[in-house]
Amino acid sequence: MVIKSKNNLTTPIKILLAFVIGLISCYFLYFLVDTIFNGLFVDWFANRFITTISTTEINWHALKTTLFAALIILVTLIIILVITISQYYARRKVQSSIIQTGRLIHAYMVKDDADAGEIFPENYQELSAQMVQLKTSLKQQQQTLQDEARRKDDLITYLAHDLKTPLTSVIGYLSLLDEIPEMPDEQRRRYLQITLNKATRLEDLINEFFEIIRYNLQQIVIDKEPIDLQYMLIQMTDEFYPLLAAGNNTINLNAKEGLTVYGDPAKLARVFNNILKNAIAYSYPESSIKVNARIEKQQAVITFQNRGKTIPQQKLRSIFEKFYRLDEARATNSGGAGLGLAIAKDIVTLHGGTISVRSEKEFTVFTVRIPSVFK
Repeated sequence: MVIKSKNNLTTPIKILLAFVIGLISCYFLYFLVDTIFNGLFVDWFANRFITTISTTEINWHALKTTLFAALIILVTLIIILVITISQYYARRKVQSSIIQTGRLIHAYMVKDDADAGEIFPENYQELSAQMVQLKTSLKQQQQTLQDEARRKDDLITYLAHDLKTPLTSVIGYLSLLDEIPEMPDEQRRRYLQITLNKATRLEDLINEFFEIIRYNLQQIVIDKEPIDLQYMLIQMTDEFYPLLAAGNNTINLNAKEGLTVYGDPAKLARVFNNILKNAIAYSYPESSIKVNARIEKQQAVITFQNRGKTIPQQKLRSIFEKFYRLDEARATNSGGAGLGLAIAKDIVTLHGGTISVRSEKEFTVFTVRIPSVFK
């Protein structure tokens, strides 16, 4: 749009400049003939074109004015004609170049194995390099979408299969309880406990289905307000006590009073919730999870460190992708639909922040950076 406006302004300026130069040239020619070579011109004109029969008097002023006006009109017409023709051919050349460029781009993009050097001429080297980069980027995006769709399909297949196991167990144990009313109390309580555990597992699997559906349908909207970050983290660490107790884990929180960020409380709580769930699920038993919060250069920096198996680098590169699970074995209870960290990244990005992870020497650290000033 900027280039178009510049071109629209350049054409009138060129015409005006050419017209001014034409006027100056006409005036200079008039001055040269009228003043410098006046005597020569008059003698030449009188000897060649005038025959004196009787008293003849020429109005030289009127003649010079008429010639000067005619010269100006002629020069103006020539300027307009030259500019019009040049503009016409320039547009034709640009249009032809655009059509040719479009054909070359189409020919290159439709062929997967096309070599840019074979399609683009030498004078299209810059465009050729850009198209190679664009095509590579598009292929990477397409491959990412295909991998995501494959993981999603695999996940749904696994979930559908896994639903049968706890459901079959629930029906089986409830049938036993119904068929044997005189069953001993101790055995009845054991069967009821197993049934409850299987029903809870069934609920978790169904929730994973709903999580997948919600993620595909939801549109995350951020409603920012001042948040007491220390108070939020204290509340969240208290809420995770049951999960921590199962593995004798603890959370060590280090956050000063007065830490404030501007964001959506519910959405940021979900970010921290998803990261803490992941940290607890993959921590060694009886280990401590360290949570630190501080302000750096108008950003709130929150880190979550847990001690567990080192995550390989190839998995770290995919950890924030949708439907990606660190533990691909469906027999374990760790992890969910593989959406927790993907959702966390989306929310942090909408807040104008970043989220990253590193893992080495059995320590994994998630780092969240969120602006601490209102934007």
